[in-house]
Amino acid sequence: MERERDVSDLPKAHLHLHFTGSMRPSTVLELADKHGVRLPDALTEALVGGEPPRLRATDERGWFRFQRLYDAARSCLREPEDIQRLVREAAEEDLRDGSGWLEIQVDPTSYAPRLGGLIPALEIILDAVETTSRETGLGMRVLVAANRMKHPLDARTLARLAARYADRGVVGFGLSNDERRGMARDFDRAFGIAREAGLLSAPHGGELAGPSSVRDCLDDLGANRVGHGVRAAEDPRLMKRLADRQVTCEVCPASNVALGVYEKPEDVPLRTLFEAGVPLALGADDPLLFGSRLAAQYEIARRHHGFTDAELAEVARQSVRGSAAPEDVKTRLLAGVDDWLTG
Repeated sequence: MERERDVSDLPKAHLHLHFTGSMRPSTVLELADKHGVRLPDALTEALVGGEPPRLRATDERGWFRFQRLYDAARSCLREPEDIQRLVREAAEEDLRDGSGWLEIQVDPTSYAPRLGGLIPALEIILDAVETTSRETGLGMRVLVAANRMKHPLDARTLARLAARYADRGVVGFGLSNDERRGMARDFDRAFGIAREAGLLSAPHGGELAGPSSVRDCLDDLGANRVGHGVRAAEDPRLMKRLADRQVTCEVCPASNVALGVYEKPEDVPLRTLFEAGVPLALGADDPLLFGSRLAAQYEIARRHHGFTDAELAEVARQSVRGSAAPEDVKTRLLAGVDDWLTG
């Protein structure tokens, strides 16, 4: 039997990682203590115990609980030094998992009240990303994401801000939070602003809502990538469309199970999407709350879906091709994938 190669050594791009959700559990606890923040008991117990909190977001109550825990963790980020620490540690974790390119997703409005406003917040984040990338060697960029629970005018403000910093490290524009709320078309003008600035369109869809939400991302928001997109597997015609257009789905298997979208890891339709030719980029989503990082997603593909090393290598290639990395970085990472496979 052929030996299994270490997926942590497989060069890959990480395209679906949320800012607050990238934190180490120990960091949240230390920052909470530093700033005198009282965390919800459920979150503290989970962080101290080393087990992710029990979450199920397929109903309104469950999603509210998930957001409450997330907001509590975010409230621990109060100073530029906290932002710098988060970015540095996220890079260290990604490098450990074989990532050569990271696009971290952030809504700067969430941090603006404590960091001096919207523009200072984004500049602090971008400065931290630039410094960390230079010092660690990990290619890093930022995807600015609007919140679909807020008014579309807020999304336009963020799109203009993202466009303004397109040459300072912002590479894409997204739309996050509960995709069952609001209509994608309400945010079409914001995405138009972002596209005109040359930014990638990467809205969430096809996780808590079904295939129609993925179609809306394509039709109304001109998606180059879809955050999650996993429910597209329920519609063969939609999968063909994604494959024909080479629209990458940022699939996050561990979070799909943690939030109750699928009961078990083997239920996540990774192979259905892969064999339909839909480009995949496996992502950790929010490892703080879901308990696993990037390499673990590749292990799920191997252990629960029978992906061979050759197939895992192709998924890694797809993640690189779907990224906003410069061509020389893509070339280097793709060569690294070939080297991993040939040994």
